[in-house]
Amino acid sequence: MIIAIDGPAASGKGTLAKRLAAHYGLGHLDSGLLYRAVAHAVKASGAALADVAAATAAARRLDLASMNELDLRGRAWGEAASVVAAFPQVREALLGLQREFATRAPGAVIDGRDIGTVICPTADAKLFVTAAPRVRAERRYRELLGRGEAAELDAILKDILARDARDMGRAVSPLVAASDAVLLDTSDLSPDAAFEAARDIVETKRLKLATT
Repeated sequence: MIIAIDGPAASGKGTLAKRLAAHYGLGHLDSGLLYRAVAHAVKASGAALADVAAATAAARRLDLASMNELDLRGRAWGEAASVVAAFPQVREALLGLQREFATRAPGAVIDGRDIGTVICPTADAKLFVTAAPRVRAERRYRELLGRGEAAELDAILKDILARDARDMGRAVSPLVAASDAVLLDTSDLSPDAAFEAARDIVETKRLKLATT
């Protein structure tokens, strides 16, 4: 089974993806982490984030096993990821890696911004998870404070709106809900309520597949 979860930054899609993967015994891939890793590699090489060739080369060398999630979770890497993710060459370089992960037995939950539209267009279940920008900013603010990082709510909101504009406005693989994705707005939902709603969506899809 393949579950595709898309949505903007801090919508809660990553948390839902991890919980769904654990619930169903599937692999989990945060595709946003791939772009953070690419940005990290570009910066480590001394190149500028705007260097398309350097970003593409870093994407082609990327090894899932070598990524350190903790090192890539800072706000700065999220913003940097949004820059390199706009390069068509980088997205193309990471396409095969993501599709290969999706086909591993017994299946996978992958979250990102183009999973249901580009990476896994035939996924068994597709969710588009969203929340109001202010709610997402408050979540990211609490997350950063919880990690001991300095944070300013208004600055985070500004960053989120800028990332939304970049993600939705890029020419290749823009952030958009797949035509067959189910919308899940988590603005007023607790983490547990959001998980229950997401699981209900997946179960409805599974039942439909089993009866067709």
